[in-house]
Amino acid sequence: MLDLHCHILPNIDDGARSWDDSFALARLAVEEGITHVLATPHHLNGKFENYKHDVITLTDQLQQKLDEEMIPLQVFPSQEVRLSGDILKGIEKDEILFVDETNKYLLIEFPTMSIPTYAEQLFFSLQQQGIIPVIVHPERNQEIIQDPNILLEFVERGALAQVTASSYVGVFGKDTAELSRQLIEANLVHILASDAHNTRGRSFRMKDAFEKLEKEFGKEKVAHFQKNAKNMINGDYISVLSPDEVRKKKKIFGLF
Repeated sequence: MLDLHCHILPNIDDGARSWDDSFALARLAVEEGITHVLATPHHLNGKFENYKHDVITLTDQLQQKLDEEMIPLQVFPSQEVRLSGDILKGIEKDEILFVDETNKYLLIEFPTMSIPTYAEQLFFSLQQQGIIPVIVHPERNQEIIQDPNILLEFVERGALAQVTASSYVGVFGKDTAELSRQLIEANLVHILASDAHNTRGRSFRMKDAFEKLEKEFGKEKVAHFQKNAKNMINGDYISVLSPDEVRKKKKIFGLF
């Protein structure tokens, strides 16, 4: 199993606080059947700036220590890049890490409460360079919560999206779980990932999420999501199912 969003690097953002925390996360990942993780520390979010070469160095150090501890987990370097006007400049200066080594897929985080008006133009500029934006945890963005079909507009223009396993299985509440299900049903998200930060409240939950995905949508959907994750980290083409509008359930009130 691949996990393409994980804060496993120590003392670099709000994820693992120490090497011991990193080892604990790695052991938990292995217990869940995860074999490869993408280390995605926050970058350009106003609090954390984790540049490409620093992330690569720390990832190499972590991999060496995992090998010494005989923890069978492969870790690759990447970033969770906050939507910013500095992204294009950062790419030019070789400060940005992608999901894949061919620089095709880029994990982008929207601010929690809004989607800046320049997002559409920035995505267009990225796509002109052959870069596909992958919107992480859209189910936790307030504008998308209020109107999920905002995400449809981005997907129809060629962006991809990743739903968080913990969101889908209800760690962040029933409403977030239901929205996550609706986004999956409407083909508006394309991979599952953990966004794991620690072994407690923000853990992996990937095994639980894929079990729920199979129960609600069948084995074919599970295979599709897993293949998408594999293709994404390899820089290969991703088959996108036709996106649809999110249709909220209507409440029916009986007449007395």
